[in-house]
Amino acid sequence: MLELVAHRGYARRFPENTLAALEGAVAAGARYVEVDVQLTADAVPVLFHDHDCRRLCGMPGAIDGYDLAQTAAFGLAWPEGSGGTRAPVPLARVADLAVFLAAHPAVTAFVEIKHEAVRRFGAAPVVQAVHELLRPVLTQTVLISFSRRALVVARDLWPAIGLVTRHYREFRARGTVALAPEYHFCDVKGLPRRGPLGRDGTTLVVYEIDCARQARALEARGVRFVETFAYAELALALMDAGA
Repeated sequence: MLELVAHRGYARRFPENTLAALEGAVAAGARYVEVDVQLTADAVPVLFHDHDCRRLCGMPGAIDGYDLAQTAAFGLAWPEGSGGTRAPVPLARVADLAVFLAAHPAVTAFVEIKHEAVRRFGAAPVVQAVHELLRPVLTQTVLISFSRRALVVARDLWPAIGLVTRHYREFRARGTVALAPEYHFCDVKGLPRRGPLGRDGTTLVVYEIDCARQARALEARGVRFVETFAYAELALALMDAGA
């Protein structure tokens, strides 16, 4: 059975990486969500994707240039086409994610540590800070990252980790075998055009998918997880296609 991962929550209809997006995804039926983590200037882990704040908050500079008190004034805009004019949504902290997961014990969150945080604060401090906040719900989380340095630290702290790559072949880079990641997140644009996909012992998750036909084609090649911004739309399209 094909499983859908709500990419940054239900980001098609809600401000991404917010509690509203996570609650919206669960209300639409999601059992798996994905979020991005960076740190504020005072080293507080928050849910945020971009390298700067312009697109999401209309503010200059990176999220790590502001302390948590300053980000309290930020508001994340609703995506275009989500309907109506609504007030911006507050930035969510990893601490808020822990509360959300405790309230939804059937939900698993893939928590991506961004390169920006690792470069600014170092792999160990970032991973350990996130681990401490998620400790009560650790079995509901999978720590994922492009950063192998972050995953080396996470390997001893998390029951499951995942490597994120843009190209399928990058999974074989030095150090991956030793890490033994349970998951591999890969951009659909970086997949080989033909042949079966996946490796023994590692679950492949393909991003970004919003087309039922494409999702079914990947399923036929052995893929069991796809990541999408449009959770409800894709789920409905798959049902209409005879899921």
